[in-house]
Amino acid sequence: GRERQCAFAADRPSLAIVVPAHNEAGLIGETIGALLPQLSATDRLLVVADNCSDETATVARAAGAQVLVRNDSTRRGKGYALDFAVRHLTADPPQVVLIVDADCRVEESCVDRLARACAASNRPVQALYLMHAPPDAGLTGRIAAFAWILKNRARPTGLGRLGLPCQLMGTGMAFPWRCISRANLASGHIVEDLKLGIELAREGSPALFCPQARVASDFPSSAEGFKSQRTRWEHGYLSVLLRDAPALIARSLTRGNLPLLALGLDLCVPPIALLVLLSVAVWLAAALTYALAGAAAPLLLASAGLALLACSVLLAWARFAREVISAATLAFAPIYALAKIPLYAKFLIARQVHWVRSKRDHERSA
Repeated sequence: GRERQCAFAADRPSLAIVVPAHNEAGLIGETIGALLPQLSATDRLLVVADNCSDETATVARAAGAQVLVRNDSTRRGKGYALDFAVRHLTADPPQVVLIVDADCRVEESCVDRLARACAASNRPVQALYLMHAPPDAGLTGRIAAFAWILKNRARPTGLGRLGLPCQLMGTGMAFPWRCISRANLASGHIVEDLKLGIELAREGSPALFCPQARVASDFPSSAEGFKSQRTRWEHGYLSVLLRDAPALIARSLTRGNLPLLALGLDLCVPPIALLVLLSVAVWLAAALTYALAGAAAPLLLASAGLALLACSVLLAWARFAREVISAATLAFAPIYALAKIPLYAKFLIARQVHWVRSKRDHERSA
């Protein structure tokens, strides 16, 4: 592709990979199997079996990982598991810590590229992280995969070309020890990765996008698992947008910090379905204003905004997603957006604030 190339350090840094895992016995062996061939003799692979009630720890040990078992029923969530691992590493800290989710497929050379890019930049580095719809996915799954490409590939690629930072995406992340060892990880926040990226950017270490390193996972094929996952991600994202974006932008302006401003503005972009719904709502309000009062300017501005959004989506599809979704399927995106109105209404009246693990496909018969 034409993505901006990362700078890679000549020498590979000492490295520890942390895999937080909660009841992932069905997937953890495959993840470890993909990671082990990418390790050097001095690298470490730590699996945190966090509040597990299955055989995650046993499977991980048998696959060749070092396992840390954590049991704390009152402090649940990925952030606590990561904090547990980092405190364990403090006795013999590596130069770089990689974080990989237990249900991820880590592509060949991903570990080496992330580690070297992190050492070269001395900043957090984010791999290209994509989610794929199952082969038998319907309209919702295919459009969701496209929306994911918009957020996790198209936007960070554009920011990277301008030399600007990206958001952290939760997996495929590399951190210099100086960053991760001081970070406030121990929280039950439902989008802890997003919060971590903002906090590190505030401290002068915004994340760098490295599309040459790739990780991937699959959307749940069950409606229950898909809905749970989307609710957690989107409610968490909107909460952070409302609470943190204004302060981030204000801080960037007072300090003349362009990378921080870019991160704040990028954070202000809501999920694409909500952006479409808001744009259409503004257009309808402007059209009503024109009909009642004859004011043309609001309608012209709203029409221009809607046209720009449509052009941006079509250009992103043409550049990044032709193989993922057909143009005919993309035409149904407004229906996908309308179907998500209950999710956004729930955010206003009963938003999700606690971390809940999405049900995996192999658990459907459990």
